Amino acid sequence: MPTNLYGFRLFASSLLIAFLGTLSTAHAKRAPKDSGSSTTVVIDAGHGGYDRGGIPGQSVSEKEMTLDVAQRLKKTLAASGYRVVMTRDSDVFIPLGTRVAIANSYSNAIFVSIHFNSAKRSGAGGIETYFYSRESLPLASAVHYFVAGGAPSSNRNVRRRGYYVLRKTAIPAVLVECGFLTNPSEAALAQTASYRQKLAEEIAAGVRGRSSVASALTTTRVATSESIPLQPYIDQTKVAKSKGRRSKRSHKKSTRRKKSSSKPAGSEAKADSKDREG
Repeated sequence: MPTNLYGFRLFASSLLIAFLGTLSTAHAKRAPKDSGSSTTVVIDAGHGGYDRGGIPGQSVSEKEMTLDVAQRLKKTLAASGYRVVMTRDSDVFIPLGTRVAIANSYSNAIFVSIHFNSAKRSGAGGIETYFYSRESLPLASAVHYFVAGGAPSSNRNVRRRGYYVLRKTAIPAVLVECGFLTNPSEAALAQTASYRQKLAEEIAAGVRGRSSVASALTTTRVATSESIPLQPYIDQTKVAKSKGRRSKRSHKKSTRRKKSSSKPAGSEAKADSKDREG
């Protein structure tokens, strides 16, 4: 990328962050306050160590971005009176099972996993927040409300999905995707300390406001000075199950074809493998 174009992007990003900061201040003032004195927040910085995160050839390291935002979130929440536990506080790899075990070792706690997205298509962008259990939806709604509302990226909605760290935790748990590092504009923002600080503050606002998310029985989707709207969500667990059922049916059909076909077994095995992965 030409130096002058890169410099212009950084300058434009700085102006955008400054503008969003003024909106964020007003936004945060509406957030219900939670002292956090009795709540433990387990912060999980995605990836780490040999696991760089992202996709092959990606220039911006996800593991570095997630750790930086996590450490900033730790300071912000600690200043609000929360007890904060980090699954990792340096560039080390922590197995998923260990991350879950750390989270489940605390009572009256919540779990926040921080990630950045990536895609082969550079135009893909936006903020996503994932949850799995019903008890986690208010936390996901609050975090997404502030992060998506305070970012210049598109809103990719709250999504229900059975990621391991969400499915296996016994406490309210969310995973927030803070933008696409393969998107030039979002990557440029993520590489600025001021924007990573902003992300941490927005996530913290969601943590503080989680207990004021409107009930599922409430029809309004508009926040008031006393509530945060429960966010609509996309249930991707059903999509995954549907794919699983189709794969099983494909496997059965493939088996039947093997018995009646004169094709070499290797070619059928490759087709079956492709079905399972798809």
